[in-house]
Amino acid sequence: RRGLLDSTAARMAAAAVVLGRRSGVASRGTLAAQQLLVPGRCWAHFDPSRLAQGRWAQRWLLKLYQRFYDIENLFNWNLAFQNWNLRRKNVYYGYTQSMYGVYVAAAHYTLQQKGGVRFAGQEEWYRADGRGNFSWDFLKHKEVPLEAVDASGSSVTYDGLENLVCLKELKYLNLSRCPFIDDWCLSRLQVFGDSLEELRLSGCPRVTERGLASLHHLKNLKHLDLSDLPAVGNRGLVRIMLEECLPQCEIVGIEYQDGLLQQSRSPDRPPPV
Repeated sequence: RRGLLDSTAARMAAAAVVLGRRSGVASRGTLAAQQLLVPGRCWAHFDPSRLAQGRWAQRWLLKLYQRFYDIENLFNWNLAFQNWNLRRKNVYYGYTQSMYGVYVAAAHYTLQQKGGVRFAGQEEWYRADGRGNFSWDFLKHKEVPLEAVDASGSSVTYDGLENLVCLKELKYLNLSRCPFIDDWCLSRLQVFGDSLEELRLSGCPRVTERGLASLHHLKNLKHLDLSDLPAVGNRGLVRIMLEECLPQCEIVGIEYQDGLLQQSRSPDRPPPV
């Protein structure tokens, strides 16, 4: 019976929070919240002093009711926090550049994104672990060019690329599975036209054929990974276009027949066996 009352109270509290405006609940005091958490027919047998000793879900619902007028404000606050956190992760490391140089600043930014970097003439990669911790030994390479950046799976944005575009000796760039990399971001990669040899863009959901067309500036590119790009249309034609612009580049992840077979088949005619 106690479990039934608890589940009923939780359902009534959630409904009251969502429909708070329509139900005309004006008071936000503790007493009003307690009345919402307890069915009306059981109110006579309910001791308000026992509310603080109840389950954590009831206490959490009470805090939500006291803080937010409806659930929409909670969602708006969560969205605003995510946007703020994204901007914080992609700030410009100008102070670090002035103190330690562009190579250390770019390495610090990448490691803060839980990525990895490798300096010229070095085989060792500096990487952050699952918790974002990393070694500060990269500071000893203050004057050594940064030639490899692995930012796969990170939250790099257009603004965050400002920390990387100053790397004139960059040869390897991995932006795979970055949810915020789009066509505008690819347009900024033209600064690596004389140095970049390998670029990985697999799994970027916002990249389209318009952004891939801007890669023709990368004349020194030798390897391009375009696997799993759902927003790219006419994939076979895109590969032909890129091969004409970058004849020395090996393109993987897109085949000639991708997108062409579906267009050549008539909707009323079954595919050939």
